[in-house]
Amino acid sequence: MASTTKILFIGGTGYIGKFIVEASAKAGHPTFVLVRESTLSNPAKSPVLDKFKSLGVNLVHGDLYDHQSLVKAIKEVDVVISTVGHLQLADQDKIISAIKEAGDVKRFFPSEFGNDVDRIHAVEPAKSSFATKAKIRRAIEAAGIPHTYVVSNCFAGYFLPNLAQQGVTSPPRDKVVILGDGNQKAVYNKEDDISTFVIKAVDDPRTLNKVLYIRPPANTYSFNDLVSLWEKKIGKTLEKVYVPEEQVLKLIQDSPPPVNIILSIGHSVFVKGDQTNFEIEASFGVEASALYPDVKYTTVDEYLNQFV
Repeated sequence: MASTTKILFIGGTGYIGKFIVEASAKAGHPTFVLVRESTLSNPAKSPVLDKFKSLGVNLVHGDLYDHQSLVKAIKEVDVVISTVGHLQLADQDKIISAIKEAGDVKRFFPSEFGNDVDRIHAVEPAKSSFATKAKIRRAIEAAGIPHTYVVSNCFAGYFLPNLAQQGVTSPPRDKVVILGDGNQKAVYNKEDDISTFVIKAVDDPRTLNKVLYIRPPANTYSFNDLVSLWEKKIGKTLEKVYVPEEQVLKLIQDSPPPVNIILSIGHSVFVKGDQTNFEIEASFGVEASALYPDVKYTTVDEYLNQFV
């Protein structure tokens, strides 16, 4: 039974982590989340931890920076999924060391959940972040650890509620700013669906040592098509302001963090088309919606209805 596969999450209380932890528990996997003392005493984390407990998730006391606690936790499970945040990406080398010492881990999923870091045309500061993820990939491969890399592309919850417009909380009804010419295609996936696909992949031999791309055709849109879809829903034509690449690059240079990071990711996704400008080849990757046609994922069209 696949559900006997024990899964340990590191970074499980973070943004995407909590969705995948929930999917794991609901799929019947014995699910463990590594938690620090500071997390247990943090009032902001209480609702997440209470939800985990109600789902039967096991909270394991430990820390990414305490090698023995990490090894001990990993020895108890079959699969390790890291969903650590931006600032801890480089420190996943500590997980790699602990997996090597623990031995017998069937699969490691490092923290990725964005673009394919081996196939991007990014500028700084996003370039360094992507490079860190790529470096972790190489370390996993050098250590001979069985793995799956998840390329989930855009989180719907980040990009669709405001159509990737800076500083607004709902989709625009008058004017929309578009990076580049709006013709490059990006992919928008609901966080729950990403989580369902990840957990399906845990025991699947077809995803072993591969990149799992979550690129459903119904969620793959150029920005122009996305705006057009939104216009149809609200029955209005928006004023479109196109920002040419040279101007985007200047804005990245002139903006403070975190705006420069957001813009540089936008440049990679919307100007360079880094999520869709290559074919998924069987030698390195598989596409989730093709592997798991039974998963009824939320389409972009359906997702936007809540904002009409």
